[in-house]
Amino acid sequence: MPATLDIDLLRTFHAVARLGQFRAAAEQVHRSPAAVSVQIQRLEAVAGGRLLERDNRSVALTPLGQRLLAATSELLHAHDRALGELQGAAPAGRIRLGVPDEYADHVIRDVLPPFAAQHPRVALEIATAPSLALRDQIGRGRLHMALAVQPAAGHRRTRPLAVTTPVWVGGAAWQERPPAPLPLALHAAHCPYREAMLTALRQAGIAWRVALSSPSGHAVEACVEAGLGVSLLDRSRVTAGMRILNALPRIAPHEVVLLRAASAQGDPAAESLEQAIRQRFRL
Repeated sequence: MPATLDIDLLRTFHAVARLGQFRAAAEQVHRSPAAVSVQIQRLEAVAGGRLLERDNRSVALTPLGQRLLAATSELLHAHDRALGELQGAAPAGRIRLGVPDEYADHVIRDVLPPFAAQHPRVALEIATAPSLALRDQIGRGRLHMALAVQPAAGHRRTRPLAVTTPVWVGGAAWQERPPAPLPLALHAAHCPYREAMLTALRQAGIAWRVALSSPSGHAVEACVEAGLGVSLLDRSRVTAGMRILNALPRIAPHEVVLLRAASAQGDPAAESLEQAIRQRFRL
C-alpha cells in the first residue's frame, strides 16, 4: 500500500513548526506532549527521515522538515476549506479585531492564518492599540472584537484567554538596587502595565524618570535589554538579555480577555473567530 500523509499528523507537525515547542503545540492540538512526539515519529516514518532537531527548550526544522512544511501548507488549508464547505454554509462578513501591540505578532502569525484559510468569506480588519483604548473602541462600536489586558478579576464573567504574571525587568547587567531616580521604559498611555508601574512606584515612594515612552512593545523591550531603563513585562516575555528585579514593588496578576461589542453578539463569523482565538492563543 502506498504511503499517505495523515491530516492529523500534518496539523500537529505544523503546530510544532510554528510554535517551536512540543508543549505549546500539544496545547494547541489538544494532545499530551508525549502524544505529539508519537505523531511526529509516525510522520517521520512516512517522510523517510528526521523532520525536527530537538533540545530541552525548543525545536528546529531539518532541511527535510522545511521541505515538508512548504509542500503541505496549501494542502492543509485546502482540507480545512473543503471541510468547512461540507459542514454547512461558511460564515461571511467583516470583523474589525483589536489587538494590543505586545500580542500582535503572535495573533497575526499564529492565530489568524488558519482562521482565514478556513473562513475565506470573512474579511478581517486588524488594529493595534493599548488595551484601555481598545476597550473604549469596543464600547463605541468601532471594533467588533478585541483582546485586552486588565488586572485579574476575583469574579470573572467569562473565562480569560490567559493569566499573566507581570515582573519588573532590567538589562542583564542591571544592578538590583539602581540609584534614584529610577529610569523607566514606559508602555503607551492607556496601557494597564503603565498604570500599574506608576501606581506601584508612587505608593512605594520610589522616585522615577522617563527613559522611554513608546506604543511599541518591541521598543520597550529593546530599551530594557540595552540597559537604559526598567519596565514591566509578562514573565513569559523575559529574554536572555534581561534580568528580573525582585527589589521593586510586586505587581498583582493580570489577565488577557476577549471583548465583544454588542453588534458582534450572535454573529456566526465572530463566534468562529472567538473559538479560533481561544484554541490557539498563548502567552
